[in-house]
Amino acid sequence: MTATVSFPIESPLGPRTATVAYERKGAGAPLLLLHGIGHHLQAWHPVIDILAAEHDVIAVDLPGFGVSEPLPKGVPYDLGTFVPALGALCSALGVERPHVVGNSLGGLLALEMGRSNLVRSVTALSPAGFWTEAERKYAFATLRAMRVGALTLPHSTLERLSRSAAGRAALTGTIYAHPARRSPEAVVAETLALREATGFDETLAAGRSVRFTSDVPGLPVTIAWGSRDRLLLPRQGVRAKRAVPDARLIRLRGCGHVPMNDDPALVSRVVLDTVRATTSQGGLSG
Repeated sequence: MTATVSFPIESPLGPRTATVAYERKGAGAPLLLLHGIGHHLQAWHPVIDILAAEHDVIAVDLPGFGVSEPLPKGVPYDLGTFVPALGALCSALGVERPHVVGNSLGGLLALEMGRSNLVRSVTALSPAGFWTEAERKYAFATLRAMRVGALTLPHSTLERLSRSAAGRAALTGTIYAHPARRSPEAVVAETLALREATGFDETLAAGRSVRFTSDVPGLPVTIAWGSRDRLLLPRQGVRAKRAVPDARLIRLRGCGHVPMNDDPALVSRVVLDTVRATTSQGGLSG
């Protein structure tokens, strides 16, 4: 069941109020799940039940995505807004320093939350921010093309395409290694989420200058990359390891950019291993 919560945020314009949608399930140490640009919290549905067996799991629609409200007019969609806002969201939900898992944009936000000492551990799945300029331009051009397709495709055509494995591959093959495993309903919903993402353009624009170059010391960090990621290429994981030298770097074999649906058991194991860790460990696994 999706709920909403409103909370105060700081902005260059002064205090404002943000309202976001979230789903919460399970009990135990809190675990915050953050999706990527243009996606929605339902991206985590393949793993939520596994994680909720041990944790109080909170999956969030970021402001301007899913069914969350956009940020107030004039408030920038940048790291300086998002990261403190996520800290304020945790406070509003009665959560102190959760474990955090993020994918793509969400992975970048998870690492920034770790750097800001807002969380207990970080699991970043194909996080943004470790690209070269050429790789960033390629990823952004791909995302814009996906957005244009979502905006222009008639709903009837979308539903028709979603009913076949080939159609699901055409719609979501950029982000999944195994798009045929997505249900038709999920493919329609995530394409509509991309179409209706009010924060998409401003978030993408803010990402042009983003590079993650800082360490995240003092807490367990795992950076995991799908071996078949076609959006943020797997070699970016090597740069991530250089930036965060104590992080575990894990190859998610056979997974694409959004790995939760490609291999829910593997992704869940990676997350739970990170949460259980008491010291950061380096090296390449998987």
